[in-house]
Amino acid sequence: MEKHINIVAALQIGLSILRLIIIGIVFAILHFVGDFSGDHDAQMVLSIIANVMIVVCTILSLPSILAGIGLFKRKEWARILTLIISVLELINFPIGTAVGVYSIWALSQNETVEFFKNKQDD
Repeated sequence: MEKHINIVAALQIGLSILRLIIIGIVFAILHFVGDFSGDHDAQMVLSIIANVMIVVCTILSLPSILAGIGLFKRKEWARILTLIISVLELINFPIGTAVGVYSIWALSQNETVEFFKNKQDD
């Protein structure tokens, strides 16, 4: 199960970083379109939308990155946090759904739960 835990941790970190990269690109595009339009109101509205999107996506991505790092360190809180995040990821069809299902499966196995309990005792 250690292999599955490492895969889940890498997927959590990787998807969060990918999400941040994509939102960074969208942020740049919205600012570019706002500047290109030449309309001050359009520029202001697109700037506000871009800023809100990047803040929200960053806030939503940070727990996944922390959970992935915690899973690599075999922390029980990270297993629980990843399970919660995985349930929320189920609505992000198709990639989030696949990662969410795999993460829930891997982290809810009896062998995994026992593995984390034994790590807590160390």
